[in-house]
Amino acid sequence: MNVSTTWLDQAVKRIRSFAYASSRGKPPARPKIGLALGGGFARGIAHLGLLRVFEQAHIPIDYLAGTSVGALIAAAYAGGATLETMEQIGLSTRFKDFAEWTVSWQGLASDTRLQRYLRRMTPVRRFEELRIPLTIVATDLLTTEPVYFTKGEIGPALCASCAYPGLFRPVEQDGHLLVDGFLAAPVPVKAVREMGADFVIGVNLSSISREERPTNLFEIVSQAFSVLTHYSEAAWGPLTDLVIEPDVSAFRWDDFPKTPELIAAGERAAREALPQILAALQQSQPAAAAGTSSSHS
Repeated sequence: MNVSTTWLDQAVKRIRSFAYASSRGKPPARPKIGLALGGGFARGIAHLGLLRVFEQAHIPIDYLAGTSVGALIAAAYAGGATLETMEQIGLSTRFKDFAEWTVSWQGLASDTRLQRYLRRMTPVRRFEELRIPLTIVATDLLTTEPVYFTKGEIGPALCASCAYPGLFRPVEQDGHLLVDGFLAAPVPVKAVREMGADFVIGVNLSSISREERPTNLFEIVSQAFSVLTHYSEAAWGPLTDLVIEPDVSAFRWDDFPKTPELIAAGERAAREALPQILAALQQSQPAAAAGTSSSHS
């Protein structure tokens, strides 16, 4: 066993007793961990690999935020779905499971089936019932601002966050014209920072493929969004204490049958980041959170 592996094993043991101290005494102060999951269609399955490594290392997650497929994974996980259940569902997922072709001038399909799809993983329907506080992020086309959902029904917020422009019709709610949160918050780190997180981890799944040319309109749009995310990191990056970027450049937007490989990519990236996370958790005092709490419902 090499020195780095030994150090990790010892650190994990300390974190287990540190994060889950006996209720008979006051638990030691530790930084609150906020996890922001970005979008990426089937590439979002890589989030499961990251969550698996976190569970194995007993990394506590105090706050979750998600954009697009990141919102779906975060909602299912916060609702108590097991990683095994999500993996099995991901492996068998097809486009028709969460979308319905209903061509209109606003988009080619509706994503209202997402609400039924989420219920395959968890029966929880309201934010207030979740075991981990969650923010789902969408984009208001009228104001160009992100909209944060933190209470009420999860389903409509999820549909709004996943309403990929041009493919899915926008969602109209409370005076907002909502589309994919990817536009305003590709990795919603500000959301978890505002929830109260001291140590913010952003998971970026936007990988620009330089080896294959887009073959259809959807792949062109998808590649364009990847470019947008790449250059927008200057805006959200400074709010992040750690960025994890699984290598998913070899996967297409609909590579659901490659679920095991996507999960493995997430696991590799999480293991590389583990020493920095464990080091942060061992700090005796949490750092002061930046920003103030605010949300939309």
